[in-house]
Amino acid sequence: MGTTEVKKPTLALVSGSSRGIGRAIARRFALEGVSVAAVSRTLRAGDGELSGSLEETVGLINDAGGDAAAFAVDLGDPELDRKALIAEIEDRFGKQVDVLVNNVAAHRRYETLFADMTREWFQDSVETNLWNTWDLMKQVIPGMRANGAGWVVNISSRQAGPRVGPPFAFHPLAGSVLYGGTKAMLDRMTTGSAMELYDDNIAVNSLAPNRGVATEHAANAVPGWPSEPEDTMAEATMLLGSADPQQVTGRVAYSLPLLKEFDRPVQAVDGSGLLAGWQPEDLDEEGFLKPYLQFNPPGAVPDNLIKAAEEKAAAEGEA
Repeated sequence: MGTTEVKKPTLALVSGSSRGIGRAIARRFALEGVSVAAVSRTLRAGDGELSGSLEETVGLINDAGGDAAAFAVDLGDPELDRKALIAEIEDRFGKQVDVLVNNVAAHRRYETLFADMTREWFQDSVETNLWNTWDLMKQVIPGMRANGAGWVVNISSRQAGPRVGPPFAFHPLAGSVLYGGTKAMLDRMTTGSAMELYDDNIAVNSLAPNRGVATEHAANAVPGWPSEPEDTMAEATMLLGSADPQQVTGRVAYSLPLLKEFDRPVQAVDGSGLLAGWQPEDLDEEGFLKPYLQFNPPGAVPDNLIKAAEEKAAAEGEA
């Protein structure tokens, strides 16, 4: 019996792609011939607090022969109509989004400790990091189902893991309760939605840097933190955004161990070839983060509940 050929992605929506990891991910998908909808708040250089813009990202991709367009929106706006945004993107490219990379995040507010956090900042983080991700997923699922395949990659963080103690070791970002807490919820959202979307051939995975990525924002937050290049995160995202959804889904992964596991060659996002020093054989497993989650099989479901679910499904199929 032959194997079913895995569909290839054709249109990726990458949020937070005006700079940093998001820009690198957008460029990596474009190298594979995938059209890219670059989404962020910063349209033009100088519009934001940090360097980088959507126009620059799209220019880099299109100048290299790719196909990208910019969509400037505030994904943290509670009034944003994300259904309309997806419709606009799909109308522009003439095809449906089959890859969604949720990379955008609210201001991290590392400097504000738990006891000093405000309701406004809390709600901003929940809206941007969680509901925005959830709502964008909801809006692209119908198209993915129609296409017969889809991929969602949620960009998480090392900060999702717990602070372990006592004694509690020093950490330059203190408890990182708000940012880390929303990323922990993002990881749980990933595994649960992966289960529910598995029969639709839609993969949902979560990915965090193994060593941190020295973007401008991260370098400002923790100067001198050991880092990996943006290219490794981009390659790991490309892997999760194109692998067989029946085989690679429901993962909460770190970039470098994932690349090592799949023996995945790391391409430089500028199209210059393999990235020297960061190929699977170059990666030191001693430096790999251990998963903060223990994936144990759930307890057995009582037979009567299984039977009731089967009868309900049969009845709905006959209706």
